[in-house]
Amino acid sequence: MRLRRPKPPIPASILLPPRWRRNATVVAAVVTAAALMVCERTARGPIQGGDRARYHDRAFHVVHVVDGDTLDIDAPDAGKSKTRIRLWGVDTPELARGDHPEMHFAKQAREFAVQTLQDKEVNVVLAPDKTRDRYGRLLAYVFCKRGGQMFNEMLIEKGYAYADPRYAHPYKKQFDSAENRARKAGFGLWSGLTADQMPAWKQRREKKAP
Repeated sequence: MRLRRPKPPIPASILLPPRWRRNATVVAAVVTAAALMVCERTARGPIQGGDRARYHDRAFHVVHVVDGDTLDIDAPDAGKSKTRIRLWGVDTPELARGDHPEMHFAKQAREFAVQTLQDKEVNVVLAPDKTRDRYGRLLAYVFCKRGGQMFNEMLIEKGYAYADPRYAHPYKKQFDSAENRARKAGFGLWSGLTADQMPAWKQRREKKAP
């Protein structure tokens, strides 16, 4: 049996168009860097396409409530024992962090989330497109039980959160309507709220509103 000799590598001058031939080394470096980025992303966490199979329309236990719109569930993620979820389409007031002071109604929003979700089973539903934010957190709608009320909307309608219209999502109009009702009724944070107590993005939108 004759052994075939390995084929010599194809020169870059053949693979690349003429204007790239002088930069073959640069191109190789770019390709290598791209491959490393893919590997790094895989090491940090699942590729977004896999999130739907792992999380969508599945039940999990809430193991920790970070603040009104952020929580951890009992599912391994990126080498950690839990997955951090950022609720889609809502923005609750921020707790004090570093040099940033606590915002109006931040403690009440977190307390409501703790009472409603801590150590409870929830159903996680993902939006059709984007599943992660820039911090690697899972973007989701959380239901108190399958077929039950959505916690994202509950936060808004009870006055613990603002409807966040900065990013398109399927429940945008529904959340806007819930905010309008809570605002007119003076629920939660809307009671006695002043413009300077709103998040910066909300203040900008209020100024632009007719």
